Parts: sequence; structure tokens; C-alpha cells
Amino acid sequence: MSIRHYNPRRRRRGGISPKARNFLFLFVGLTIALQISYPLINGEALRVVTIATIYAGALAMIIHGHLSYGAKYSTRYLPITALFGLGIEVLGVHTGWPFGVYEYDSSLGAQIFGVPFVVPFAWVMMVHPALLAARRIAGNWVFLYGGALLAAWDLFLDPLMVGAGRWKWEVTGSHLPFAPTIPLSNSFGWLLAGITIVGFLNFVLPRERRKNSASLAAVDAILIWTLFSGFVGNLFFFDRPGVAVFAGIAFAIWATPYLFVISFGKPDLLK
Repeated sequence: MSIRHYNPRRRRRGGISPKARNFLFLFVGLTIALQISYPLINGEALRVVTIATIYAGALAMIIHGHLSYGAKYSTRYLPITALFGLGIEVLGVHTGWPFGVYEYDSSLGAQIFGVPFVVPFAWVMMVHPALLAARRIAGNWVFLYGGALLAAWDLFLDPLMVGAGRWKWEVTGSHLPFAPTIPLSNSFGWLLAGITIVGFLNFVLPRERRKNSASLAAVDAILIWTLFSGFVGNLFFFDRPGVAVFAGIAFAIWATPYLFVISFGKPDLLK
């Protein structure tokens, strides 16, 4: 008589199909490739590439959300985030709160109540990575971590866009370190807006990943590229070494814990 050992099959979360993965990384790669061209072009080409980058990045994050969490995530994430982005920007343009007094240039295309149509999609591109990173490590403080990460991200974004003439600020008080054309109030506005949208999305969006879901590689790529390109671009191509160091440190402070967790696992302190 033989004794058979029964080894129950572990339920493992499968990955997405190669076709879906290639489709996702087509847009992630396109987003990064378009950004690589920034220092190499100017004029109309740069304007078009700027707009195309935002749409490509937004689409990549929508696809990732759908492949990771399903249609309930993507069909909620897109309208909520885009409408929030539009609303907070319209409020900012017309009242000066919460970011400060600013106005958009016509070079970003058609506008809705003074806000270019493309701008809400920049929120769509940025909020998804911030939310997922925060969910991975921040526990009950998802809203705070996500908001801080978005505020740090904008320390790279705003000097780039202001330098290209996509919008301009009225600076009457304190300004960001090494960025005299951008008021300090902008960072507080981003922190407040980021806390609000990340906290709300964390409440209303699904947490359970699909059985066959996309990995976090697309999100990781966007976050790592943002840190690398922001630092290298400002230091070597845009002649803003102060911004490179200050924004690089700020972004790294919030991104490093996430990158540590995905590389080495979550410490007992965060479990």
C-alpha cells in the first residue's frame, strides 16, 4: 500500500496575455520616448509632442488600471479624475485658489473655461501611479502619501512647462526654491488637491486585482522615469541644477519607500 502525498495547488494570480501586455507597454514606451525628445526639439514640434505625451501617458494608465482591476476601476477612474482635474484647474484659474494666480497659454490647444482640454488628462496620467504606490505601502495614510507624491512630481513638471511658456504665474510672495517664476502656494495647492483626489479614489475604486492582472511594472516605469528624467533633464539639458537637486530629493523622499518595497518586499513595520 502506497501513501500518496496530496499537494494542493496554490492559487496564483496569473498575468495578462502577451498581446495585452504589449499593447500596454506600447503606450508606456511611447510616453517615455516622447519625453526623451523634449530637449531635442522646439517650436511647433515641441508643442505637439507635449500634448501627445499627456494623452499617451493618460491612456497608458487607463489601460493599466483596466488590466489590473477591471472595468469598474477604469470606468470610474477616468471620469472622476478628469472631472476633478478640470474642476480644480477652473477654480484655480478663476480664483487663484488653491494653487495661486496663473493662466494658461493658448499653445496647449482648445480650452474649457480657461483650462486647456488636455490638462485634465495630465491628472489622469499622474494620479493612477500615485494611488497605486500609496496603496502598496501607506496603509491608512494612502491619501497623504499619494498627495505628497503628486506635489513632489509637480516640482519637476511646473518648471518645465513654465519654461516652455505653457502657462505663467503671478508671483507676489514666496516662490519655490530655485524657481522664482513659480509661487510656493502651488505646492500647497498640489498637496491639498492630491490628498483630496487620492483619498476619494482610494475609497471608491476597487482594491481587489483581477485574477489575471497586469503587474505594477508600467507604474514602476513611469515613476522611475519621472525621477531619472526630471533630475537628468534639469541638470544637463535645461540648465536648472537647483531644480534638479531640490525636486530630485523631494521626489526621491516619497518614491524611494515604494521602490524599496517593490524591490525587497514590505518590512514588518509596514505590514
